[in-house]
Amino acid sequence: MASINMKQTDPTAWLEEFRGKDFTGSWPTMKEMFDLTVKRYPDNNCFTDFDGPAGSRRTLNYTQTKEKITKLAAWLAANGVSYGDKVAVSGKNSPEWAVVYLAAFYAGAIICPIDYGLHNEEVENLLKTAEPKFFFVDSEKYDYFAQKKTSYQVYSLAESHGDKYVYNLSTDKTPQITYPKEDDIAAILFTSGTTGTPKGVMLTHKNLVSDTYLAQTNMNIYSTDVFYALLPIHHAYTMTAVFIEAMSVGAEVVFGKTMAVSRMMKELREGKITMLLGVPLLFNKLLAGIMKGIKEKGAFVYGIIKFLMGLSYIIKKLTNCNPGKALFKSVLKKANIYTLRIAICGGGPLAPSVFKAYNELGIDFVQGYGLTETSPIIALNPVYAFKIQSVGKNLREVEFKIIDADENGVGELCVKGPMIMKGYYNMPAETAATFTEDGWFKTGDLGWIDNEGYVMLSGRAKNMIVTSGGKNVYPEEIENAFQLYDELEQITVQGYIPEGQGAGEEIEALVYPADAMMTRLGTDRTKPEDAEQIHDAVCEIVDQVNKNLLSYQRISKVTILPEPLEMTTTKKVKRIYK
Repeated sequence: MASINMKQTDPTAWLEEFRGKDFTGSWPTMKEMFDLTVKRYPDNNCFTDFDGPAGSRRTLNYTQTKEKITKLAAWLAANGVSYGDKVAVSGKNSPEWAVVYLAAFYAGAIICPIDYGLHNEEVENLLKTAEPKFFFVDSEKYDYFAQKKTSYQVYSLAESHGDKYVYNLSTDKTPQITYPKEDDIAAILFTSGTTGTPKGVMLTHKNLVSDTYLAQTNMNIYSTDVFYALLPIHHAYTMTAVFIEAMSVGAEVVFGKTMAVSRMMKELREGKITMLLGVPLLFNKLLAGIMKGIKEKGAFVYGIIKFLMGLSYIIKKLTNCNPGKALFKSVLKKANIYTLRIAICGGGPLAPSVFKAYNELGIDFVQGYGLTETSPIIALNPVYAFKIQSVGKNLREVEFKIIDADENGVGELCVKGPMIMKGYYNMPAETAATFTEDGWFKTGDLGWIDNEGYVMLSGRAKNMIVTSGGKNVYPEEIENAFQLYDELEQITVQGYIPEGQGAGEEIEALVYPADAMMTRLGTDRTKPEDAEQIHDAVCEIVDQVNKNLLSYQRISKVTILPEPLEMTTTKKVKRIYK
């Protein structure tokens, strides 16, 4: 295992050897970055999945991967794709998806990754907006799109589609290709957002590549690392922080297609994953399983392990040595995360208790922060100097400032840096509205920055609740307090105005109880006669949490949901704004 460096080296210093020869811009383009990696690590494992016969491992090294990419790029160019055209891709995480993504750049085109979880009609709407020349789609949706008369041609990411399969496309021609420059658009990412209004975020080659390398100023990654692409790869978080980040250093990407526990455990174990990036839901579930296994050993053993976890954390904070890996080797091996070097949580705030628990167990666990519009990483906790209450420190070349701060110093977070988007596709007014007059990108997130430059988030500006006493309440802070209560599958906090109260909101919790609660209570959520018992059980948990909240943050109304609220692919609730 690679050790943690207390002093971070410049992760971009090696580029100087190739500047002026292999790339001429301030940063390589995506194509140039991949070429550099192939030159430096031709035989390293590049893409791996477990979709071979009987779930066997399939791996391409960097040289083999480039051969597939250039073969497809030549075919695209020979079939009408030219500089600035668009290629769309939608499917489960896979080497095929990745090859299409990179081949677009080698053909001089722009890639448009589309959420595979969207309904067909929603995908059609995005394709109509993007106007790609080609659309590569996975097997479940292929027939639907292939039979339609469209302006784009449809090809498959699945081997079962024979001559339409991406790896089977080739040409004898040698087409002339104009390759993109660093300020050209590399990708258009259609973000559904939690309001359901899609926007096409235009990210340049410079945006993506600079973000990839500058993220390494707060964290060392190596060519020996193995990244796990488990979350949907079309999303900016997985796309940059897993897929592109791994390729930038010659590391391996293992593609996961589902969060089904048995499959995930197999991929973690057999893939020998060292870098696990996820969202709060994933890490909460994983930790709940670990702690459940420890509790099953009995109160005495549980007490000893909890004491050792606390001791491990103190030693780590004081000495920067991490004894947990040795102390809890059997626990980590059982959970298939013993090979993990670093775990990173993004896509939403994580409860500090969860953050702390992983570090206690010996996993170097940190949080990062960003948005699709920022490519996305703009802040990351250094492994060697993390703060559990922070989403991280700014990366090199990234500046933060707070505008419209309240009396506590909390205001809207604004940012500048080379990874900030070019704008929204064909939406000049919306683009202008998201920047200040002097060019700062407005994140829409409320927070503050401490005296050491660490970013603290309070919540989204549009989610904020204002009480009758004039207090600002951030739903995310309250929701975080419930993260370890596994009998609640979903809790969403919002403001409401009680009857007869003209202004000022109180706090309401919309709760979807987990099946585990139904089993414990012996109730059925569909039976009206069980409703009161379920409501009382949920209120018991709410009362426990309320005791630790400030008086104006306390939940005064609980609504039990008959079914969960719709979520994005990164497991955020799609909030409904009144």
